[in-house]
Amino acid sequence: MAVTASTERQVEALVASCAAPGDSTELFDSVSRRLRRMVPFDGAAWFATDPVTTLATCPVRIENVEAGHCESYWDREFLVEDSLLFRDLARGSRGAGTLLAATDGHPARSARYREFLAPQGYGDELRAVFRLGNGIWGVLDMFRERGREPFSEREVDLVASIGPPLATALRARALTEPTPGAAHDIDGPGTALFDAAGTLCSFDEQADHWFTELAGPGWDGDELPPQLAIVTAVLARAHAVAAGRDRGPTSARLRSASGRWLAMHASCLRTPGGEPGPVAVIVEPAKSAQIAPIIVEAYCLTPREQQITQAVARGLSNPEIAAGLHLSTHTVRDHLKAVFGKVGVSSRGELVAKLFAEHYRPSLHAAGAPVTHVQY
Repeated sequence: MAVTASTERQVEALVASCAAPGDSTELFDSVSRRLRRMVPFDGAAWFATDPVTTLATCPVRIENVEAGHCESYWDREFLVEDSLLFRDLARGSRGAGTLLAATDGHPARSARYREFLAPQGYGDELRAVFRLGNGIWGVLDMFRERGREPFSEREVDLVASIGPPLATALRARALTEPTPGAAHDIDGPGTALFDAAGTLCSFDEQADHWFTELAGPGWDGDELPPQLAIVTAVLARAHAVAAGRDRGPTSARLRSASGRWLAMHASCLRTPGGEPGPVAVIVEPAKSAQIAPIIVEAYCLTPREQQITQAVARGLSNPEIAAGLHLSTHTVRDHLKAVFGKVGVSSRGELVAKLFAEHYRPSLHAAGAPVTHVQY
């Protein structure tokens, strides 16, 4: 089916709306409403992601998904070999696809269909990643009820086309300086232990503090609320790595509601006898070296520009950088000039301050933003 002039205008309006003021929660709300007029769907899940690890952060927007099905969403993504996984879409050129196409018209081959989609009455799924360069800044999962027309190739192309502008919008919001929060009484790492089923067993005072920073009123010291989807995703990735199903990092970086950069890491423990033990999740204030990859990714620096920027941050001179990277001093100057233009600075000192000081202060996306649940 050809794209009509009306649809083209709607797509242009959607892309233009991505540049409108507002936070990431408002962005997802606006784009969802506009997209649903062009590509009808009956349910959806929107996640911002850490562009380096692709783990879900916040905001999260859930539409017409039963609460009981949300808890194991990321477990299926990392622990079950399935069709149309986000990591596979991230490696592909298109960045979008449907479950029916991925299973050759036999969706029941998919565990996600049998355990997540079918029980809720959904018959097809369209997934997409919001990619910019090598970074995935968000993902989208759309569902259509059984009995309706499945998602078409034209609709897949349309959704794929809005990926880059949405990624650009999410990246821009990641670089927006939030209002600095109050002084923090706790700066140390917090530890929480989870059993093999992902149930919270115990946590210390620092972990309680950081979970409160991330989830706000949603955290009651008992079960993980949807605002802490990042914890669920990190846990699932840790289990997958321990089982040999994934080799990705078991850590993520994000900002809390007060704007504090945090780092989260999960590790599967073992008993002295070698049996699987609990999973430890460590949450702590992020070091500048931990957030630097996200910041340089957000400014779309090339790999070479990233190398030179990191060398500048270490205090190396242009001749020293040139010798270390086997480049001419002239080439280093050209790369630095390009970096200055992308970051919006005019000196080495401003560059270091912009990348490693300004963004180290008190959001990839402010994680205390509420998780949006929509029913229609």
